[in-house]
Amino acid sequence: MRREDLADADCGIAQALGVLGDWWTFLIVRDVAGGTTRFDALQRELGVSRRALTERLGALVEHGVLERRPYSRHPPRHDYLLTAKGEGLLPVLIALQDWGTRHLMGDGELTATADAGSAEARRAHDLIGRRLPDAVLPGPDGQPVSVAATGAWSVLYLFPGAYAPGAQGYPPAWSEIPGARGCTLESTTYAKRHPEFQAAGVRVYGISTQRPDQLADFSAYAGLPFPLLSDQDGRLAAGLLLPVFRAGGMTRFKRLTLLVDAQAVVRAVQFPVTDPAASVEEMLTLAREHATIPG
Repeated sequence: MRREDLADADCGIAQALGVLGDWWTFLIVRDVAGGTTRFDALQRELGVSRRALTERLGALVEHGVLERRPYSRHPPRHDYLLTAKGEGLLPVLIALQDWGTRHLMGDGELTATADAGSAEARRAHDLIGRRLPDAVLPGPDGQPVSVAATGAWSVLYLFPGAYAPGAQGYPPAWSEIPGARGCTLESTTYAKRHPEFQAAGVRVYGISTQRPDQLADFSAYAGLPFPLLSDQDGRLAAGLLLPVFRAGGMTRFKRLTLLVDAQAVVRAVQFPVTDPAASVEEMLTLAREHATIPG
């Protein structure tokens, strides 16, 4: 089948490949999702020629995956932003990330953690100095929360899944997945130490790919004094290329914690997290040390 015939095929995969036909296109969508939205910055990040980038950006705009939004009239300059259609590709990026990490960079084992010296761990720690993307996530009450809101330091702890007793959610053999267990302990330890984070001027958010109602039930059960946010649409996961795995038919975060400054820049990363309770104590120490540093 010739590439020009793909648009006529009665197959969604074939039609999608007619739009996203080469690897540069996926990498452009990846970087735009992560907050790199201007032509020169995209070219620097990707190392692609100006002509090739112009052609691919134009095609993505034509197909409604990206929109151009002017930020300068003289000379004319634009940000390239994901449309709703483009955001529909975020789960595809996450699935590619998971498949590549597990089957090409790893041994194929299903795991909710990683080796400290792995490429996945290096990628996680490379987030230090990175600004959070403008991801707005629903809390347990359904109200949107901007994780990149400025003005205060924040701890974002990402966890695979936590459910109230009796709720359906944990997949079969959950306890056999390395690194999966410990979400309730982690959350209740953050709740116990929450006054000390507050005293340091640091907000705490728990983030999972679970539905908001599931997080609301767990939060009520555990009596958490801080919000749990849902990244079920993958905005934060895709924007930061966060470590994930699939279990129970859904993509889940590997356990990871970020310390973010008042300008929404990542200052410290915990990954892998092998002791959920001890990681809270370590993060409290990091928060006390870093939050006293101006800027």
